[in-house]
Amino acid sequence: MGPHPAVAAIRLAVRRVLHDILNDHGLPQQAEAALPPGPPPRPGGETPLSPPLVLVACSGGADSMALASALAFEAPKLGVRAGGVTVDHGLQPGSDLRAAEVCLRLRELGLDPVESTAVTVGREGGPEAAARDARYAALDTAAERHGAAAVLLGHTRDDQAETVLLGLARGSGIRSLSGMAAVSGAGGRYRRPFLELDRQTARKACMVQSLPVWDDPHNADPAYTRSRLRHEGLPALEKALGKGVVEALARTAQLSRDDADALDAWAGQAEATVRDAAGLLECAKLYALPPAVRRRILRRAAIEAGAPAGSLFARHIEEVDRLITGWRGQGAINLPGKVVAQRQGGRLVIRQG
Repeated sequence: MGPHPAVAAIRLAVRRVLHDILNDHGLPQQAEAALPPGPPPRPGGETPLSPPLVLVACSGGADSMALASALAFEAPKLGVRAGGVTVDHGLQPGSDLRAAEVCLRLRELGLDPVESTAVTVGREGGPEAAARDARYAALDTAAERHGAAAVLLGHTRDDQAETVLLGLARGSGIRSLSGMAAVSGAGGRYRRPFLELDRQTARKACMVQSLPVWDDPHNADPAYTRSRLRHEGLPALEKALGKGVVEALARTAQLSRDDADALDAWAGQAEATVRDAAGLLECAKLYALPPAVRRRILRRAAIEAGAPAGSLFARHIEEVDRLITGWRGQGAINLPGKVVAQRQGGRLVIRQG
């Protein structure tokens, strides 16, 4: 008798991602068990490849515990070492003890290396964004220190639907509606195997495997926007529109991502055609481009000049765009990161102010 359907689903999702990681890094796939770490040199001095390491980011919640269990099961079959990292945000009393408990559970699954890393959460962008920035910085550091080929994240289809709605509420454009990518980060470091699985599948997989999980009280705290959306907004939508809202939003994310990727590629090709010999953007040539392409070029130019991508919103780019499409002699536009955009002699100059 095979595993429970929920367990089979999470294992299949992780197996596919591990295959992708090995293929992307040009690494061989082991048919049965993993090679022992640190193999001795072959005769003649040639050293065989060490098994690649894949880390799972685990909070102790159902999604990430299900992911950790599936990674622990599948990795040895493909010759992959599996480790885990938990991030202690320090936002709740006893968070250090909770992190230590998560590490113990990961080791019991057979993961190695396993570590807890404490971070200091700032205030920039709000509590949720600040915690996210601190978490990813810690995961980047851990991955680089261990030489990990990838870090797995437990975001589910439900998380994707929430992300799409949050982007829609911000009015941030099609890239924001595309939600979370299955592969992201420098060199494709971050992988999200569960984006096509719902949250309930992960929780069920933990239950049938008797895996203890921790429910973060912040996930039910109405002070957080995502929590209100999860417990009030999405249920209200499903009540008004019927079941299938989460699936439809996740599908919208993928379609939006495809469109955004195509427009980004178009903008990348068009950018060279709208710069003069000195590399300055020519307003007349920018004006001739479709707005979606032109605004991507403007956003890229602002980021290259030093504007932080996370602080550069659609309203900023719209103001810069008016220097192209609604020129009435207006002055310079101040952008985040002390970047200034202004029109000079038919050219658009974006630089540090």
